[in-house]
Amino acid sequence: MADTTELQVRTSIHAGGEWRAAVSGATREIFDPADALPFAVVAEGDEKDADLAVAAARRAFDEGPWPHTPVAERAALLRRVAGLLVRDREELGLLESRDAGKTVEEGRVDIDCVADAFRYFADLVAGEAPGRVVDAGSTDVHSVVVHEPVGVCAMITPWNYPLLQASWKIAPALAAGNTFVVKPSEITPLTTAALIGLLTEAGLPAGVANIVTGPGHTVGARLAEHPDVDLVSFTGGLVSGTKVAEAAAPTVKKVALELGGKNPNVVFADSCATEEGFDTAVDQALNAAFIHSGQVCSAGARLIVEESVRDRFVTELARRAERIRLGRGTADGVECGPLVSEQQRDKIEAYVASALKEGAVLRSGGKRPEPSAERPEAGYFYEPTVLDHCHREMRVVREEVFGPVLTVETFRTEDEAVALANDTEYGLAGAVWTADAGRARRVAGRLRHGTVWINDFHPYLPQAEWGGFGKSGVGRELGPAGLAEYRETKHIYQNLAPKPVRWFAG
Repeated sequence: MADTTELQVRTSIHAGGEWRAAVSGATREIFDPADALPFAVVAEGDEKDADLAVAAARRAFDEGPWPHTPVAERAALLRRVAGLLVRDREELGLLESRDAGKTVEEGRVDIDCVADAFRYFADLVAGEAPGRVVDAGSTDVHSVVVHEPVGVCAMITPWNYPLLQASWKIAPALAAGNTFVVKPSEITPLTTAALIGLLTEAGLPAGVANIVTGPGHTVGARLAEHPDVDLVSFTGGLVSGTKVAEAAAPTVKKVALELGGKNPNVVFADSCATEEGFDTAVDQALNAAFIHSGQVCSAGARLIVEESVRDRFVTELARRAERIRLGRGTADGVECGPLVSEQQRDKIEAYVASALKEGAVLRSGGKRPEPSAERPEAGYFYEPTVLDHCHREMRVVREEVFGPVLTVETFRTEDEAVALANDTEYGLAGAVWTADAGRARRVAGRLRHGTVWINDFHPYLPQAEWGGFGKSGVGRELGPAGLAEYRETKHIYQNLAPKPVRWFAG
């Protein structure tokens, strides 16, 4: 155990407008995955802390002003938060890099996207009509459908994009007038705690925004089952998401789940007919698989390439993968950082070993890199790995690896490409590469995935919707549907000329 006097002590539990220690007094060290050294200490909450935070959020919703604050004022606060994020971009980007292992540039881009999300939901809610009038067929009746906040929202967020994923939940929840308790991943909680501070600075009333740091099996489980929570939104793995749904079921609360994916990147030969097209498709395949060391729910971890260009494509892909510069995310020129934890690296190594045993051919990577000045030996680094000659029966093809591992499958016909792409229990995202506009529309329309990119990979738009099919989860984030997740619909029927109704004699 490190001497905590040498570490930065971060406030991380906030309930009812006050920062405080965990009820138990427990703390947790936060490690930099680049060197496996602790650099911060946070409070380690449990069920008691979760109960206190939910009680604060409940009071703020039932008795406080936020649910009844005019929409224009709520939107203005969200815009102030966006401005504060821009102000603190460098500090937050660096913190995200040290916390999650990504490069500083990725961290900065994340903060930009978080600010965009707050601006988008501010504009969306501010521009809405106050209600939808329903024709009741009588001038004596006024009938309107209106939207109201759900209530107390519990948000459980993942470790790979800590602040970005939190913003996709927090911004629409606040825009709709809800109160919330957020539980970030226990290993990457720092920027989410910083955001709570910015919300307070922007003028959010006490008790509206609450955070509890701690493990999923205590804090997360309690939030999911708590009777005073009206909605639980979870982003993470399938196993944990299933537990969240089970815990929420007895109280029949609203549930939104985003549970990851096993995403196909389908490359037709015609997209590689020119040197520019070939170069672009290869470059984007690298981006799809290896950005943030592949620790992305929408990562294009399955390359499905037409047989006629397979050998050339995979050879060039593997050559470029070998040249990706690994290192500490804060170092100049580094293109890919470490995995988030030793446990995650052990998991990746087990998947690669399993794939090789099942017949996959290693084309690049497949091991820990040699240590260097920018790659400390203790860091959780793993080389970008390309596995050729893969097939659907392999675990590495079926299961979400969540690391820098790309599998290669081949096809001959359009129907075969679609069948391979859809042959997964997940359905989060996928991509199609082709120069044929008709084929692009046909294949995109047939893919059973929540997001389909054509001749691109990974971009998202705040105004679009993000969700999946199959075991990738239920519910939607971003776009109008993201706001709708945090609302209840109410039909108000007003009879302007009430009359007695003689249902019974006497």
